Amino acid sequence: MSVKNNLLLLLLVLSPCFLAAQYEIFEHQGENRQYLIHIPDNCPADAPLIVVMHGYTGNATGIRNYSGMNAIADQFGFAVCYPNGTKDNSGNRFFNVGYEFHNNETVDDVDFLIQLTSYLQETYNLSPSKTFSTGLSNGGDMSYKLACEASDHFRAIAPVAGTMMKYIYDDCPATGVPVFEIHGTDDDITYYDGDINNQDGWGAYMSIPDVIEFWKTANSCSVYNSTNMPNINLSDGSVILWESYTGGINDSEVWLYKVQNGGHDWPGAWGNMDINSSLEIWYFFSKFLNPTSSTSQKDINRFFQIAPNPGKDTFSLIGLDHSKEHTYRLFNSSGILIEQGVINQSELHLNKNYTDGLYLLFLENTGYAKILIQN
Repeated sequence: MSVKNNLLLLLLVLSPCFLAAQYEIFEHQGENRQYLIHIPDNCPADAPLIVVMHGYTGNATGIRNYSGMNAIADQFGFAVCYPNGTKDNSGNRFFNVGYEFHNNETVDDVDFLIQLTSYLQETYNLSPSKTFSTGLSNGGDMSYKLACEASDHFRAIAPVAGTMMKYIYDDCPATGVPVFEIHGTDDDITYYDGDINNQDGWGAYMSIPDVIEFWKTANSCSVYNSTNMPNINLSDGSVILWESYTGGINDSEVWLYKVQNGGHDWPGAWGNMDINSSLEIWYFFSKFLNPTSSTSQKDINRFFQIAPNPGKDTFSLIGLDHSKEHTYRLFNSSGILIEQGVINQSELHLNKNYTDGLYLLFLENTGYAKILIQN
């Protein structure tokens, strides 16, 4: 990781077309910590909570505007918290994952995030068992630290352009936490191949293949699959390979969106435009909304399958009670609602000739499924 300020986030913060910050204060270990909270109007009781963390030198306002997670929360009814990191001796905000140049920093961000999310759960009647973490770069690194040190509090993580510092990797207990990493192979800040020899001075950190292998093993995932995501935007210079490991403990999964030729970005906001990272992250988290349970106790009707997939305009819905009516909503890869209705049969017929790409089908009180449309 070369030392660079995140100019893009700075521009987002300064731009008048983005929302201004209205920070809340949470006292932790004698310091007033700042955060932003978004509770949609349609947020039900016992709703999920997603923590979204900024990168090094960034801030909560920047990552809120950059990620667009509020729009996804409004569509699907979950709460979002954007915490601010503290400032280091250079005046840059950070989350303390133990970078080499932060060796004198003592702030305990793991405890801060546990205490803050516990407070938000109680204050806004959010679910203690449906708390998730994501973040960009340093925020992604912090998500891995939470998975290792607070796995009883954070149900799953989805780092973007993040990695595991070697000392975290070496000391991390083999706890089963679902993990979804989105990472560009040409990332020039958090190298895809890692920096185990600490050439850039951040401290030794692991390659993305090593990180995925670690969590695949920790979750005892036994089934591997790879899928080439639709190349929707031909001008962004990158494509995505989706690698998934499933069949893990308590149905845990480990995913990697390998953005081939992708950089240090949040795909959908910058760089690769084939996906909306925030929508993909929510879809991944939505698979783990139920408390952990053994396979024999799993509610098999919570989610369903689609076939054929990829398909064109007619899809079979597998795993549903077709004697009941199901209200459905279909979202495109940008999280925009494009069709809705009611079905009570074994097939879904789409009446429009939609363009090739990734879609998200939501059945009320049932679950979600991805659809790949290829005409």
